[in-house]
Amino acid sequence: MSENQMDRRLATIMASDMVGYSRLMELDEIGVLERQKSHRREIVDPAIKKHRGKTIKTTGDGMLILFDSAIEAVHCGVEIQTAMAEREASVVSDNRIRYRVGINIGDIIFEDSDIFGDGVNIAARLEMLAEPGGICIADTVHQISAPRTEATFRDFGLQKVKNISRPIHVWHWTPDATGPGPLESANPQGLEQELSYCTAPDGVMIAYASVGTGDVLVKAPNWMNHLEYDWRSPVWRHLMEELATNHRLIRFDQRGNGLSDRAVERISFDAFVEDLESVVDHAELQQFDLLGISQGCAISIAYVVRHPERVRRLVLYGGYARGRRRRKSATDAANADAFITMIRNGWGQNNPAFRQLFTSAFMPDASADQMEWFNELQRVSVEPETAARIREVNEDVDVTEMLRNVSTPTLVLHCREDGVAAFEEGRRLAAMIPDARFVPLEGRNHLMLQGEPAWDEFLREVQAFLKI
Repeated sequence: MSENQMDRRLATIMASDMVGYSRLMELDEIGVLERQKSHRREIVDPAIKKHRGKTIKTTGDGMLILFDSAIEAVHCGVEIQTAMAEREASVVSDNRIRYRVGINIGDIIFEDSDIFGDGVNIAARLEMLAEPGGICIADTVHQISAPRTEATFRDFGLQKVKNISRPIHVWHWTPDATGPGPLESANPQGLEQELSYCTAPDGVMIAYASVGTGDVLVKAPNWMNHLEYDWRSPVWRHLMEELATNHRLIRFDQRGNGLSDRAVERISFDAFVEDLESVVDHAELQQFDLLGISQGCAISIAYVVRHPERVRRLVLYGGYARGRRRRKSATDAANADAFITMIRNGWGQNNPAFRQLFTSAFMPDASADQMEWFNELQRVSVEPETAARIREVNEDVDVTEMLRNVSTPTLVLHCREDGVAAFEEGRRLAAMIPDARFVPLEGRNHLMLQGEPAWDEFLREVQAFLKI
């Protein structure tokens, strides 16, 4: 069939899937299937029919629905998600059936009772960005539907999504969005980040965000970043809020991540440092404090050695000077290789076994919701092969020879039972930086969670150090 013969038209597409389907099925296969059938029969299908939608495709955990009206699609999505929140309220949180919904308007190709095209792909990517129980819609959908719906959508800004070259302007809704919902509670101080873009020397576009006022604090990137997703997350938000309370916090998505260019040829340690240099120069920063977390510690050290006049104080948490392939340990090297293989084979999958191995190493004390978020971060922030390439760089990094040349006042903090970056590597880092202060923290989470003892001590030490 030639392109001229194809049946094409503009339409509204809704994509939906069940959050944590594999995990729920493993817990209670029969019970989940029966509840899902009941929800489809009593909530989902009637709502679709009421709003004149047409179900194109169903899978075990997902649906693709076509609408002639963007307004009807939004009303349908809100009706389903509101009813589902009420229907599953009595179920234990970890066992609830929750859907994500994405809605887009686009040019659709119809063939053999199925639909294809860019518009369908974007709807699927929007669904992946939605919070459990939430709806993400494209800006075109929002412009049409906003005057005709009482649902309150919040601006998610520009998002870069998988296999779509251009950023997509996204709006988000959750059932409690009209009250103190998740996005508002994630930002009680009313802080709003401002997104900007700069270009690295090799032409790669780097996205960075600025929030708060006061002395500038720059956060170097760790190996998974998404400026918008991190800002609203149950894992990172407490750190961002605290750092931005008395500072102008600037952070960025490193190449291959988040809102920065995803498809990049050059992924190397030098490129990561150059990205930091590009952000600092584009933001016209003269002097600032610098924070490195995990991988960001080595990047920060390299920057400080190159530009000692720019950095007032240096804070390093959960870091290392040398990757596991550089520690002259066969066990460390084997673990590094296994980690990279696991990323290539399982990144972004909603697989309980994969999540247990990976997420529990980063956040062994995390709640089910926090682990769910971390799994989602994998899907929305970086492609599998890019994640593996970045990890290879991290495992091969070695800035040991630079440590003696760090002249900036430095604070190093590390959890004693960190399962990702060994405590001894943090202590070694501090010992080799002239006059660095080392603070051991009682904890085992590489991504520090709000409320744990290590978090309170981290906050006290960092705040005191940055006030020197």
